[in-house]
Amino acid sequence: MALREIKFEDLEVASFIELQCRAISSKVGDSIAINALSGGVDSSVVSMLGHRALGNRLKTYFIDNGIMRAGEPESVVSTMEKCGVPVELVDARDEFFDALKGKSDPEEKRQAITDTFYRSVFGRLVKESGTRFLLQGTNFTDVEETVAGIKRQHNILEQLGIDTEAAYGYKVIEPIIQLRKPAVRAVGKALGLPQEVFNRPPFPGPALATRVIGVTTRQRIELVRQATVVVEQELAGIDAFQYMAILHADRVTGMREGKRDYGHQIEVRCWDSEDAVVGSPTRLPYEILETLASRITSEVPGVVSVTYNITPKPPSTIEAL
Repeated sequence: MALREIKFEDLEVASFIELQCRAISSKVGDSIAINALSGGVDSSVVSMLGHRALGNRLKTYFIDNGIMRAGEPESVVSTMEKCGVPVELVDARDEFFDALKGKSDPEEKRQAITDTFYRSVFGRLVKESGTRFLLQGTNFTDVEETVAGIKRQHNILEQLGIDTEAAYGYKVIEPIIQLRKPAVRAVGKALGLPQEVFNRPPFPGPALATRVIGVTTRQRIELVRQATVVVEQELAGIDAFQYMAILHADRVTGMREGKRDYGHQIEVRCWDSEDAVVGSPTRLPYEILETLASRITSEVPGVVSVTYNITPKPPSTIEAL
């Protein structure tokens, strides 16, 4: 991989911000650019860099794909607008669920999300705006894992030989592609993002679709969405890198009111890590695990089993898919 990493200890934050703003301005010229905001640390940092470089010539969009966490679209738009970045919310839920219909293979699901995101949704927005540039928050680990064949990240394009101008009609600009997560957080802090944004636990671009094993339907997304609410509420005070709920494909036998209940299984994961390259399961107190199991089985319809992953990365991965 020819891309050179800027290590956290070598990062000069102010110089990096100035350099990337100049680079964005130089590439875009007098034109406008559109910006893909997901609400995570990476895309929020890129939004701030792009806004600083281009001002009102940056058109930032949040794509409501139907696979985000509860209340996330409205929350992200509100937070970024408070930071001075205007955001347009685009409803593309039907497009994404149509693309995911019947697909259970992880790579097929990621490819469906990639194609819908870049060709259908942003392809349309690019044509409507007349721009030739898209900003997005690809980081170094995204590229590293994809090129190594560990896991295909949906935002990796040119690094896999995809000519985005030929395929989608626009050039992709990736200002933080040389940084891992700790360095991205430092840049976000310096740009004035609130702590709850620059210290936010990582969240995948394909969103909750990466946390549904098997076919992704509106109903199954809603199950994992409700479980995610519980996990994030109960683990909010834990000093961990990332935590999540995962819906398994197989149903398992349970009991309710003395009768057999053939229901869903939720797996909880919580990780200690610096940069997502390696990770170890957080040693959560058993009382917290009991609370998670009790709340999820009582608050999420049809769930009869809650498990906790204790396998480190590697051989496990932080996300399930």
